[in-house]
Amino acid sequence: MIEKRESTAQQLLNIRDCIRWGASRFAAAGLYFGHGSDNAWDEASYLVLHTLHLPWDSSPQVLDARLTLEERRQVLAVLDRRIGERIPAAYITGEAWFAGLRFHIDRRVLVPRSPLAELIERGFQPWLAGEPGRILDLCTGSGCIGIACAAAFPGAEVELSDISGEALVVARQNIELHQLQQRVSSWQGDLFAAVGGRRYELIVANPPYVDAEDLAAMPAEYRAEPALGLASGADGLDLVRRLLAEAADHLSPGGLLVVEVGNTWPALERAYPGVDFTWVEFERGGHGVFVLGEAQLQAHRADFSRAAYNAAADNNTGS
Repeated sequence: MIEKRESTAQQLLNIRDCIRWGASRFAAAGLYFGHGSDNAWDEASYLVLHTLHLPWDSSPQVLDARLTLEERRQVLAVLDRRIGERIPAAYITGEAWFAGLRFHIDRRVLVPRSPLAELIERGFQPWLAGEPGRILDLCTGSGCIGIACAAAFPGAEVELSDISGEALVVARQNIELHQLQQRVSSWQGDLFAAVGGRRYELIVANPPYVDAEDLAAMPAEYRAEPALGLASGADGLDLVRRLLAEAADHLSPGGLLVVEVGNTWPALERAYPGVDFTWVEFERGGHGVFVLGEAQLQAHRADFSRAAYNAAADNNTGS
């Protein structure tokens, strides 16, 4: 492998050569792209430019810049790692972008890719009435959603909650990265357990929602991510049921709940046929994000509680 890499390094002279070679190798290896890019060329471009400490939006003329032999060796090592380990590019570079902000990322958290970024940039309009004073980001992972909310609403206090202590280490690094220690705090606990009786004008959640069938069929790049952030029972709704049953107790009057459930949205509608979920439409792609107001949660409190109780009972009996 090392000898072959050295031979290749002697032949690839400039940045364009390296990107072309990487894209060809990625396509031949059958890599999966879904963690920031959707094709081999963009993925190779990102990894090559990052390795060379060049910005993504560099002038196209940079592509013809000749590289030193050592630079070519470094680039090829990174491209070979993407192929050999089948991990998302963000785990190699240690960073990802969300809602226009840079975040530290490693294998303790999922790679940010939620369409919620677009909704945050829109200020959660037209559903959010005024600027929220307190925001909760449930199942926060890297903290990207809550931190992006703090950037969008500079007067708000934001709390991040996650059951994973390892994930919260990363989230706290990102709080410090964006110098938001005065307005953003983090708490460890299972869903709302970490926040006690506190209430919020806005609760945003991207909980685990992958059902068992989809989880088993996921490509290697997704299996490299922590399963705790993906799996949620046979139908993908284990955590969502509990979240819906408890959310009304943590929203201020007139507050808003925003939850991403991805491909599990048909199962959610089947589970709650009497609930009028509002599904957000995105201009930049994405689906499976619903909005419910505090009044709706109160109106369906009995339905949500009954469904959560029945699901818990089924799990306890193993049915």
